[in-house]
Amino acid sequence: MALTLFRGIQTRPFLPYPYGLFPRKHVLFYATMKSTQTQTATHEKEQPLLKVSSHTHSKRLDNVSKGYEAIIGIETHVQLYTLTKAFCSCPYSYGSQPNTTICPICMGLPGALPVLNSKVIEFAVKLGLALNCKLSLNSKFDRKQYFYPDLPKGYQISQFDIPIASGGFIDLDIPVEFGGGHRRFGITRVHMEEDAGKLLHTGNGSYSEVDLNRAGVPLLEIVSEPDMRTGIEAAEYAAELQRLVRFLGVSNGNMQEGSLRCDVNVSVRPIGQLEFGTKVEIKNLNSFSAISRAIDFEISRQVLLHNENQSIQIVQETRLWDEGAQKTVTMRKKEGLSDYRYFPEPDLPEVILGKEYIDSIRDSLPELPEMKRRRYEKMGLSMQDVLFLANDINVADFFDATIDKGADVKLAANWIMGDIAAYMKNEKLSINETKLIPQELAELIASIKGGTISGKIGKEILFEMLGKGGTVKGLIKEKDLVQIVDPVEIERMVDKVIAENPKQLEQYRGGRTKLQGYFAGQIMKLSKGKANPVLLNKILLEKLNAKS
Repeated sequence: MALTLFRGIQTRPFLPYPYGLFPRKHVLFYATMKSTQTQTATHEKEQPLLKVSSHTHSKRLDNVSKGYEAIIGIETHVQLYTLTKAFCSCPYSYGSQPNTTICPICMGLPGALPVLNSKVIEFAVKLGLALNCKLSLNSKFDRKQYFYPDLPKGYQISQFDIPIASGGFIDLDIPVEFGGGHRRFGITRVHMEEDAGKLLHTGNGSYSEVDLNRAGVPLLEIVSEPDMRTGIEAAEYAAELQRLVRFLGVSNGNMQEGSLRCDVNVSVRPIGQLEFGTKVEIKNLNSFSAISRAIDFEISRQVLLHNENQSIQIVQETRLWDEGAQKTVTMRKKEGLSDYRYFPEPDLPEVILGKEYIDSIRDSLPELPEMKRRRYEKMGLSMQDVLFLANDINVADFFDATIDKGADVKLAANWIMGDIAAYMKNEKLSINETKLIPQELAELIASIKGGTISGKIGKEILFEMLGKGGTVKGLIKEKDLVQIVDPVEIERMVDKVIAENPKQLEQYRGGRTKLQGYFAGQIMKLSKGKANPVLLNKILLEKLNAKS
């Protein structure tokens, strides 16, 4: 097991009086800060990268950056899905009223001592193993010291020289529309730390309010190697990390809630040069498409300065992505490591990992996105199908459960990616929130394949089950939807429709052969969609082409 030598987690916050008697005026902190930059607060939901004119955009960027190579690395902060904070028993819930889930420990009050949440270690080991990292059997916490109004202690508990995991990699597939191909990006380190509070900026910008609800929330920081070369690669790397933490269950990975935050480091250098250029950090990236666009802009900006012999203007700094203006703007000069004056955290013991503990977590790991994609590929699915199905763990589990019930692999993929995905998008539901279960999708596919119902009837049954539930057999019986396969009965309907439409028959025989569709539609209407379409068209063609 993991020996952390900690004293046990407190069962209640250490407060001299109940929360109900804690007046808001005593817990709302104010810091007078003149606003130097208006920050764009976009709460854009994660979405696939913009796919409009991606080829044209890529060519334009290639022309601008000709002769130069971009070097890109990403620092990702993942907020862990624990019941309590990292070093106290306070819960955290996104969207809570300011300063309602705090205690002396998260407020940094004198004498309040941190107690480590063991779940943080478990999740760190899980992610480290999933990222193919080497785990540190003995690691420790450090104090990272800096001043900011949302950091009440004046330091952040983090890890410096001995992170819990290091030297790993992540594999991913680039979508076909962005060039396709497999990529492997290195992971420098994964370390544990606590989050800071949050500044709530006022309308006039003369002061900011400090909300400490988020202070002390556990984070894992994942630092990549500078292996990425384009905005698309960086955005796909971030999307793969989101998939990974969701598959592992260590975080919900919601960018709009700040559960997954990416800071991108970008530099450019002439092709062939070994030395890295000056690194610029970009913040305020609220979606994967923003990551891609911000990087592409920054590459263009730096290359332009190089081409104009103004490379001295590229300084090590932090820049913000302005979503409205679609450009990066200076935020502040970047601090170096020495500015933080790291030293070991004296109030926490070292973290010692045992082999049995690591092995038990390794054995509990689920099938990860990369493994799932390779398995789906072996089933004969296209890369487009593979990427769609493995993108969401709930969709992947639904697909797996459907084929486990005997459904045809390709047909199951088509139904999920087609009508089911369209329904989920229109109704803004996840696949688990629909009324459809995998067993009934498998039954529906079998009923169509076996000729019991037509594809058209199948769609009607599908949408009924998505919205209201039920079974395929029950709905077929209840609504009398069994497909008509008796040639005599279908011939009788064909004769009836032809007899009722002599004008259209004359036009068809006069050369307007497209009217076959009109006749087929009328017959289907007469049969209430139950006529077997193959048999219907065969008999119809024979009748239409027969000599009068």
